[in-house]
Amino acid sequence: MMHLAFLVLLCLPVCSAYPLSGAAKQEDSNRDLAQQYLENYYNLKTDVKQFRRKESNLIVKKIQQMQKFLGLAATGKLDSDTLEVMRKPRCGVPDVGHFHTFPGIPKWRKTHLTYRIVNYTSDLPGDAVDSAIEKAVKVWEEVTPLTFSRLYEGEADIMISFAVKEHGDFYSFDGLGHSLAHAYPPGPGLYGDIHFDDDEHWTEDASGTNLFLVAAHELGHSLGLFHSANTEALMYPLYNSFTELTRFLLSQDDVNGIQSLYGPPPASTEEPLVPTKSVPSGSRTPAKCDPALSFDAISTLRGEYLFFKDRYFWRSHWNSEPEFHLISTFWPSLPSYLDAAYEVNSRDTVFIFKGNEFWAIRGNEVQAGYPKGIHTLGFPPTIRKIAAAVSDKEKKKTYFFVEDKYWRFDENSQSMEQGFPRLIADDFPGVEPKVDAVLQAFGFFYFFSGSSQFEFDPNARMVTRILKSYSWLHC
Repeated sequence: MMHLAFLVLLCLPVCSAYPLSGAAKQEDSNRDLAQQYLENYYNLKTDVKQFRRKESNLIVKKIQQMQKFLGLAATGKLDSDTLEVMRKPRCGVPDVGHFHTFPGIPKWRKTHLTYRIVNYTSDLPGDAVDSAIEKAVKVWEEVTPLTFSRLYEGEADIMISFAVKEHGDFYSFDGLGHSLAHAYPPGPGLYGDIHFDDDEHWTEDASGTNLFLVAAHELGHSLGLFHSANTEALMYPLYNSFTELTRFLLSQDDVNGIQSLYGPPPASTEEPLVPTKSVPSGSRTPAKCDPALSFDAISTLRGEYLFFKDRYFWRSHWNSEPEFHLISTFWPSLPSYLDAAYEVNSRDTVFIFKGNEFWAIRGNEVQAGYPKGIHTLGFPPTIRKIAAAVSDKEKKKTYFFVEDKYWRFDENSQSMEQGFPRLIADDFPGVEPKVDAVLQAFGFFYFFSGSSQFEFDPNARMVTRILKSYSWLHC
């Protein structure tokens, strides 16, 4: 019994220290939070437990660095404001550095990028996720020369996925709250990719974590931007649930950052098409109301219709008097006597074909890197030229017509589809097999062959009217 009493007395000084008081527990919890936060976002070495020393210049400097970057008073202390910020949801990319770019200023060395949504969150319908990502892409597309297209298979420049906890990149997620997503700077392989924490509650509005806002932020990283210390910037690291979603605009800080990498968008995307010279008087020109008039190529361009003939083209809205110009007044480097043309609305680009080459134009500008060979699109070597082309903006399919056959190109995967070519007569019965140009409008396809055009209803799969080609020119 005496031995037992002695043991109890011996234990008292030690055991009386446990359990910790509520205040002591909270203090330890705060220190653990700060330690983890500074390790994750401010490059504090993981093998140094600085919080065990009351006087630590390094830890004070790290806290001050964090406070200064996030717009807090740089006290170097774990005050209530600092701890509150540390508990807020945020991007998983570290904050060290100024706003501009990742170290070494990585950037894409091309202006057209591809992205692919690898999988989906169960929080939202698939089309809502698609829409949020597309809207996020547009945010950066509108202030740069960059254009984007989506792939549905294969390797894209930017691979987008939802994952939980450890997911194969050594930067595991932490469950609901805290780190929402992370992204990698431009480059091959994993670089450029975006990962969302699927333990978050993703929403289209502000009731949870808004997918569009986080996606737009992470895309900034995928394009080469680092975090900004500007609290108004999209690239500020903390998630802001009070952001105005219906009228979202990038801050000037974001615009300055991205344009320091890629420059501003081409002037032609905001300026109307303006010819540089008029059609020379006395030159031989096609007559718009000639009953025998045929067209070389037809395309839409930002809501207008372009009808190409020889060295010229007519430009009009469907209900307005057409203007008549030389092709060279708008695009001096383009050839005359074109073979085919079509617009891909999602890329704000018109593609022009002549012989075995094609060009890409946006507004007045012929894009760099063109012309390219038509065989880069997937045509066999036996194909020397394209007779006509049209792109279905709803289905995102482009149809190429060559003699009595046609090919179909998937704009999403940027590849020619399997099972083609097919006979025009099989899928477009009643249309003349010799196709000069094709136009999609009002739910119909208009096939132009010589001086006639065939109005084709794709739902009924039949020709509904045969008209003169010049009817579009108000003759």
